[in-house]
Amino acid sequence: MEKFRDIYQRACERKGGAATLEKLMPKVRGARALAGTGDDRYLSEMTRCVFQAGFVWRVVDHKWDDFEDVFFGFPPEKIVMLSPDQIDRFSQNPRIIRNRQKVLSVQANARFILEVAREHGSFGKFISRWPETDLVGLFAHMKKYGSRLGGMTGQRVLRNMGKDTFVITGDVCRCLQRAGLDITANPGSKRELTLIQETFNSWHAESALPYSHISRICACSLD
Repeated sequence: MEKFRDIYQRACERKGGAATLEKLMPKVRGARALAGTGDDRYLSEMTRCVFQAGFVWRVVDHKWDDFEDVFFGFPPEKIVMLSPDQIDRFSQNPRIIRNRQKVLSVQANARFILEVAREHGSFGKFISRWPETDLVGLFAHMKKYGSRLGGMTGQRVLRNMGKDTFVITGDVCRCLQRAGLDITANPGSKRELTLIQETFNSWHAESALPYSHISRICACSLD
């Protein structure tokens, strides 16, 4: 398996040096900040990433203030109370992206968040306590119990909220393959995800860098 220092060196060379590369790193928030973030913000980010999936991100971002307004700021306890008629009206509202299945996912994810909060105190506390050494377990949990949070969608939610996590993009996969990992271009099996987690655990131990930074450096190391 290739050493992470070699990947880091390639990324520095491609991006014009360590200082420039550092500016590209995602922000990582500590456990206290994650735990202190309201459940409404997690539901908001889930919704944003779900609507961005397979769509033009900038269109969703341009409409995001309207999304926040239409969904009352995304309080899960209010979203779960929406009637089928209200859901239908929301799905036809021109202020947001009119995709009924994705609108339905907002309510489903509100239920998911409230179920987690009942057991752990809040969704943020649940996220903050999940160990980075088993991120693929967290990805699987979100896919199983959330709505439309599989693939990179759930990973992006976590990354955007500041959880220290890798995101298995195409570039990251290519970097892992180049490093010697026996995975496909779209890894999804338990074996492949376990190999990816073990590799990131090893590179984290080698470099002491956050998992999210290792992930971004991997992506930056390729042409």
